[in-house]
Amino acid sequence: MNEGLRWRLALSLVVFLAAVAYVLPSIPAVKSSPMGRFLPDNRISLGLDLMGGIHLTLGVDVDKAVENSLSQMGQDIRSSAREKDIFILRPRILPGDRVEFVLAKAAQRDQLGEMLAKQFPQLAVGAPVEIDGGQLRYVATLKKEQRTHIEDMALDQAVKTIRNRIDQFGVAEPDIRKQQDHRIQVQLPGLADPARAIQIIGKTAHLEFRIVRDDVDPEKLAKGLVPPGVDVLPMMRRGGDGSAGEVPVALDKEILLTGENVADARPGFDQFNQAYVMLTFNSRGAAIFERVTGENVRKRLAIVLDGKVYSAPSIQEKIAGGRASITGHFTTEEAQDLAIVLRAGSLPAPVNVLEERTVGPSLGQESIDSGILAGQVGGAAVVVFTILYYGASGAIAVGMLCFTILLILAGMAGFGATLTLPGLAGIALTIGMGVDANVLIYERIREELRRGLTPLAAIHAGFDRAMLSITDSNLTTVIAAAILYQFGTGPVRGFAVTLTLGILASMFTAIFVSRAVFDLWMRLSPSKRLSI
Repeated sequence: MNEGLRWRLALSLVVFLAAVAYVLPSIPAVKSSPMGRFLPDNRISLGLDLMGGIHLTLGVDVDKAVENSLSQMGQDIRSSAREKDIFILRPRILPGDRVEFVLAKAAQRDQLGEMLAKQFPQLAVGAPVEIDGGQLRYVATLKKEQRTHIEDMALDQAVKTIRNRIDQFGVAEPDIRKQQDHRIQVQLPGLADPARAIQIIGKTAHLEFRIVRDDVDPEKLAKGLVPPGVDVLPMMRRGGDGSAGEVPVALDKEILLTGENVADARPGFDQFNQAYVMLTFNSRGAAIFERVTGENVRKRLAIVLDGKVYSAPSIQEKIAGGRASITGHFTTEEAQDLAIVLRAGSLPAPVNVLEERTVGPSLGQESIDSGILAGQVGGAAVVVFTILYYGASGAIAVGMLCFTILLILAGMAGFGATLTLPGLAGIALTIGMGVDANVLIYERIREELRRGLTPLAAIHAGFDRAMLSITDSNLTTVIAAAILYQFGTGPVRGFAVTLTLGILASMFTAIFVSRAVFDLWMRLSPSKRLSI
């Protein structure tokens, strides 16, 4: 046996053993056995149409993201101006996605204009208007391209945040993708608690820190008479008997700090065994929190989550270190869920569940049974025809077909792909296409035998001359599958993945492994006869 044949057989055996090692963990009995500890952790996951679960369509309120971005820009303008000794009065958001700020000293008009042009080119700033006291009032809006950028970023951030939340929630192989009209599609296969998952996914967890306006008359507040620049939000209250309620509280419209600056969030328990959430800010958030608490000593700082005030402690002194806590009579599960969504990142804008569908596991099992039946029938037909038509060589082709299917399953497990119903269709199609390369090779070998070549020479000539045709035909199919994967939705992508893996695997087994087997057959057969 020459060196070339020896290394081809060795490589084929290594690939076969590796494929078996990746496929075995997908068998529950093997995964739970002692042997499972020595096998890879990767396994084939079933999709929503096979395993059951929930399908959600979410809508992202990008207008809120634009408003939040404008509010933050107003604070950044004030902070940058303060560094240059330019006095800007408190910015505020106006209807129509506009931000207003007032220049206290008209003499600093040129300085402010230069700063705005240099540091805030994304804003379209209108001409200033002189108001009482010689002050200048500015109104700015976002430029069209900047607004589009914020909307796109909000959608991308929402997808990333939802994925992080689902990963921490423990759902295997979620399918999350953007759609048109600021929508997100979420598929969660095998989910046992869909109600809680929807609550975690849809929870905006938009965290804000604002100053409580205790100077607002409560009687006017009850009548809905509030001064400009003031928001009225409900504050969570719990009575002595354990009953929950809400009372209105006046807050400054200015948002001092948001959840975007949260680096970590963990649930904890106080001395009364009451659950709360401990926050740790990043470096920028810690600096802002220290400045805010230093400027507002003796005032109450409201902690607002999704439009509700959970607590409003009084600031006794400047707080350094970048730590804060959220209390609100949480249950242990509520504190845990809130920590998850804050740690995974707050959504940049509210998210609404537009559509919810639940797929039962019975439907998935029916799909699996139908797919397996189709594969069995198609496989049996191919096996019978191939062996009857090509004899012993047909048996080799059947063996290569089995090897091909093994490689497909191993590839899906190794890459963490999800098996869906269209994926099963792709495998069934591969069974039919898997022998295509062998057919081309065998027909070429037959032609060479008719020309009078010896069996070994005919085998070499058949493989060499059929290789170009096999490569061309399979390459065009791979290109089509790649286009399906790039532009298709989840089910179409599943079909494209299995089809591509099937084509690559069939080319390897038909061209490389099958040739090694034929060479070994000819070298070990005393008669040197070829059954084809």
